[in-house]
Amino acid sequence: MSLSALARKSRNVLALAAALSLAACGFNSVPTKQEAAKAKWADVQAAFQERANLVPNLAAVAKGAATQEKEILTGVVEARAKATSVQVNATDLNDPAKMQQFQAAQAQFGQSLSRLLVSVEQYPDLKSIVNYQMLQTQLEGQENRIRISVRDYNAAVQDYNTEVRTFPTMIGAKLRGADPLVPYQATTPGAENAPSLEGKI
Repeated sequence: MSLSALARKSRNVLALAAALSLAACGFNSVPTKQEAAKAKWADVQAAFQERANLVPNLAAVAKGAATQEKEILTGVVEARAKATSVQVNATDLNDPAKMQQFQAAQAQFGQSLSRLLVSVEQYPDLKSIVNYQMLQTQLEGQENRIRISVRDYNAAVQDYNTEVRTFPTMIGAKLRGADPLVPYQATTPGAENAPSLEGKI
């Protein structure tokens, strides 16, 4: 074998080794970051579920406030039912339509809950009930947990999406068929922030 043929063969082997090592870059990091984002999504779902679980207790306390508030209370209960019926599992995290449906249901639930809290504030006797004060504090804390869970999920999605879209890990991501994930976005301005209850207790 001639020296030039040997050099050519060596270059081909090196090129193949380089291509394989570049492609392998994303084989471990992409699924690791994807699983991290899925775990953060589970935290988001748990936080929204915990908020939904507080509503029956709040509704029971609020029922005694006034009969004219029944319409608002009914809206909250209906929004809760809708919000808890819309599920987005880990395999749906790259489907913008399903994410938007989930976000819209949660936003509607949050708005109904805010209307209930505002209407209940008009009843001084109710505000002095210990159970109501406790539930209002729990709801405020839960809204903060939701905000933090959403922020953490979006950070994990950004990390994963950067991984699948940048060189060289994008090679491994393409070979794996890894698609970018959809971040959680508020469907109404400010819906990602906890409602202010300052001065209402």
